[in-house]
Amino acid sequence: MKSDFTYDLVIIGGGISACVFASNYLKNNITKKIALVEIGRGLGGRSSTRISKRFKGWKLNHGAPNFNISNSKNNLLLKSYIDELLENKFIKIDDSDTFFLNEDSILEKNEKSEFSCGINYLSLGSMSQLSQKIIESNNLKGKIDFYFETLIVDLKFNNNEWLLTSKNGDKFTSKYLICSTNLLLHKRSLKILNINQIPLRKAIPLNYDKKIDLLLNFLEEQTFIPRLTFLIYTNENYSYKDFYSKKQRYFYLKKNLEKKFRFERIIFQRQVNNNLGIVIHSKNKEFVNSYLNAKDEEVFKKKIIENFNKLFEDNSIVNKLTFDEKISIMKWRASQPSGIAVPLSLQVSRKYRIGFCGDWFEGDGFSRIEGSILSALILEKKINDLIK
Repeated sequence: MKSDFTYDLVIIGGGISACVFASNYLKNNITKKIALVEIGRGLGGRSSTRISKRFKGWKLNHGAPNFNISNSKNNLLLKSYIDELLENKFIKIDDSDTFFLNEDSILEKNEKSEFSCGINYLSLGSMSQLSQKIIESNNLKGKIDFYFETLIVDLKFNNNEWLLTSKNGDKFTSKYLICSTNLLLHKRSLKILNINQIPLRKAIPLNYDKKIDLLLNFLEEQTFIPRLTFLIYTNENYSYKDFYSKKQRYFYLKKNLEKKFRFERIIFQRQVNNNLGIVIHSKNKEFVNSYLNAKDEEVFKKKIIENFNKLFEDNSIVNKLTFDEKISIMKWRASQPSGIAVPLSLQVSRKYRIGFCGDWFEGDGFSRIEGSILSALILEKKINDLIK
């Protein structure tokens, strides 16, 4: 049944950027009526957690397992917010083992990557719970209405109001609009949504707003890294070779090793029942395409275990897998922005009452959670100034 909803502000996307924005926005706008619309089943976006229906009791962070903050420019807004998350015990400094595997699969610990620059933080719950806690901390009166498994496919701006239409025909009317995802702004929306024109471009034609034109021009050049994530549910007797007991353990592959085995990083995640879950990330184009074209998924899963065992063949820490483990595969169509970042000066169009945030904006945190958080904090200040 189709429905019509009216709000003061609608947020598209339920990732960590949307959650940070919504939470901070509520501090200054407790009387406003807010909706958050998300295509997934819950909050978190790429910082989310798979709670398996098939394999009971397992919770695997299948996107970002933790996050790192470099804050090289000492942004006080970002620093204050991270301190707040620490004080609220939403996060803690991640002191898990981090290893880098060289061409001989030898462990090295004194390396840095895009995943480990600055300080690493770990959610005290799952990554999805972090997003939930961030919103709940300021949503004490339940001011936000959540619409999950809802895909917005069309945008219109008429009479100083936004009209959003979902795939199932629901209509959302709003005075202000926040896009924490750029799907409706990017050319990839044409294929994903099976439409003929980018929704934001359709809503705001060329030459109607210089900022919007510039923003769309930057996004035209921005690309995205597709990824596969393999979630391995190990047998109850599987363990490390040593006595490591912390929640997570990270292994990053250097470029030549990544090319050989098709894996980017491997994260071990200890479960409440003490079982070890293993999450393997791959961004190898050939590997991604071979999965998409695979006629027999079980044969492909066997290849994953073969590569894993070969990689850790002579490792002093990690045991080999048998072929009895259960595996599920997560396909990320556009898991990480790459290339050109959008300037923060293009975050808000006053004329069209629309704001943008996410990891696709410029700065040290571009393409990472740091960028998601910082852009959301900055946008919230700008939107409050606009509403006043």
